[in-house]
Amino acid sequence: MKNKGLLAIVLLLACALLAIFPLATISDSEFGGADGQAEEIIAQIAPDYEPWAENILEPPGGETESLLFCLQAAFGAGILGLGFGYFIGRSQGQKKI
Repeated sequence: MKNKGLLAIVLLLACALLAIFPLATISDSEFGGADGQAEEIIAQIAPDYEPWAENILEPPGGETESLLFCLQAAFGAGILGLGFGYFIGRSQGQKKI
């Protein structure tokens, strides 16, 4: 059990480092999405290109889009927490038997 706890701590620290390192080391940069980058490249390659598909539901503003992204992240974190809790509870239940 001690090795699993240490492994979990090391993995959490590695994840935190992966998230914090680029933000701390890269200055004066925008962290844009892949959609914006693809749109810029398409505009350079074919300036007269017209998209053949449209969004089914267009968010009314940037704040709504940010809210939906945050909800998606929270949902994913909840699923991960549920999974970790299930496996930890299962391993602790097996030790009691």
